[in-house]
Amino acid sequence: MVKIGIILGSTRPGRNGEQVARWVLDIASRRTDAEFDLIDLRDYPLPHLDETMPASMGQYENEHTLAWARKIDSYDGFIMVTPEYNHSTSGVLKNALDFVYAEWNNKAVGFVSYGSVGGARAVEHLRLIAGELQMADVRQQVALSLATEFENFSVFKPGDYNLPAVATLLDQVVAWSEALVPLREGARTA
Repeated sequence: MVKIGIILGSTRPGRNGEQVARWVLDIASRRTDAEFDLIDLRDYPLPHLDETMPASMGQYENEHTLAWARKIDSYDGFIMVTPEYNHSTSGVLKNALDFVYAEWNNKAVGFVSYGSVGGARAVEHLRLIAGELQMADVRQQVALSLATEFENFSVFKPGDYNLPAVATLLDQVVAWSEALVPLREGARTA
């Protein structure tokens, strides 16, 4: 069974992302075709790129980088829950993505975003980043508007009409995570 990490991509005080990530985890946890965990970037306080990129997987100098690399390496795919800040994703999520490389390779990724236009522009940037990290981004996206899915822009109250989109996203991430297993296994034995 594949293991999917749901990455909470904001560490701001009063962040809306925690409500969204827990909602996704709650929906995902009802499934029996994969194991799902929440990865909160607050639990991995990575400084701004203090590591030289290693020649191969896992050869890092700092313990915080080693811990992050082990965490990412333990998953087969990801769902990134991202806010949209200034037409892009959060700095903390971008930094977390940049901290390691090989550990992201040949893994599926899907996106749940929120913002004034549903976080669409943040996901556009994340799709480019995922491509550079050799990740397979799935087509389905869940875009949540602050105006319609949040009361007073802060209390998450998603409409049930979002559920089919979440189900499709989960289906695609699980299927691609399973399909990429041979590539990940081949890379480890090479």
